[in-house]
Amino acid sequence: MDACIDCGVDMVHVFIPTSDVQREYTIKKTREQVLESTGDIIAYARDHVDRCMFSAMDATRTDWDYLIEVYRVAVDAGATIINVPDTVGVITPTAMKRLIERIDREVNCPIDVHCHNDFGLAVANTIAAVEAGASQVQVTVNGIGERAGNADLAQTVMALSSIYGIDTGIRTTGLVETSRLVARYAGLSIPATYPIVGENAFAHESGIHSHGVITRSDTFEPGIMTPEMVGHRRRLKLGKHAGRHAVKQMLAEVHMEPADEQLDEIVLRVKAIAGKGKRVTDADLYEIAESVMQIAPDEKTLELRDVAIMTGNHAIPTASVRATVDGVEHIFSSVGNGPVDAAVRAILGIIPAPVHLKEFSIEAISGGTDALGHVTIAVEDERGRVFDASASSDDIILASVEAVINAINLVCRTHKHDREQEE
Repeated sequence: MDACIDCGVDMVHVFIPTSDVQREYTIKKTREQVLESTGDIIAYARDHVDRCMFSAMDATRTDWDYLIEVYRVAVDAGATIINVPDTVGVITPTAMKRLIERIDREVNCPIDVHCHNDFGLAVANTIAAVEAGASQVQVTVNGIGERAGNADLAQTVMALSSIYGIDTGIRTTGLVETSRLVARYAGLSIPATYPIVGENAFAHESGIHSHGVITRSDTFEPGIMTPEMVGHRRRLKLGKHAGRHAVKQMLAEVHMEPADEQLDEIVLRVKAIAGKGKRVTDADLYEIAESVMQIAPDEKTLELRDVAIMTGNHAIPTASVRATVDGVEHIFSSVGNGPVDAAVRAILGIIPAPVHLKEFSIEAISGGTDALGHVTIAVEDERGRVFDASASSDDIILASVEAVINAINLVCRTHKHDREQEE
């Protein structure tokens, strides 16, 4: 039984298979027996609660005439809302719209829909149902659900609010944060290209795209939906398609202004690295720019002296780090879910500027138990700026520590230049 939080009373959700294949092979009932059971279970529910939702399981594969008959029996028995599940995700948006229009016309009851994503149509079918008269939809964070999942919360909400102008009552600025929270606890990563909440949803790499969004964001973004609306950030990315405008903008953000000839050389080097399949991080870009512009590298704010890790199957992973911050030695210890987590937490415990870890990824770039591992880190400062860096080693813990330190030094360097510009 589900608690109905908006009205303070209880609601029970009951369902019964109605398609021929489910009716015959899962509950082994005739059409007449399904009609009788529908009336009985809803009547019983209404004897105990004020609201009852009824689902005709596998509704979209049910004969439509019979489906209407089932829903009418449900409403006559006291159902207060009827749910139309696309249980195996086979209906198309056009057909969904026709089905909901017919139910809305022939059954006097509010309509709810529950769409699965087997063919990638869950969100489209959900939107089509709203167009046709559905007043309630069922969604999940990151589309998590049986098989290929269900209609995604963020995609459905933003389509309804930004495209259709419907007030869903959802605080959209928390969509990205919610998505990442659920992904972390569910252990299911979000693809970078996932709509709305993916890391690349508002990231731009190609030259023409980057140039466009630098000039005006809605040239290569919807405009009616901005990254700020969903709790995201717009980012320029480096890759083999990177253009001069993007590189120039990214360097300007850290107060580096190369001449035109130098900028051309920097772009060529970035493309050369990316063309070999390597991810070009912010740290890589700044090192390239320093080399081309013949600028002496800034002294590192944070320098590692020692790191010690204790772990085991009966020990809490603990890391102790000794490092200098602007020449002053600091020691910090932390526990974590594993040795890498403990080491990263220890490093973050001694940083001179507040940062938030946004991304941490590990990949093996050679085979075997002694494989060379590559770690990429992305951190966000208090202004919402994101900096990424990487490191490689045959010791994944040391690679993680080095990557974190590289990213933190980028943040400190930028903050230092910020202060110089302000003065």
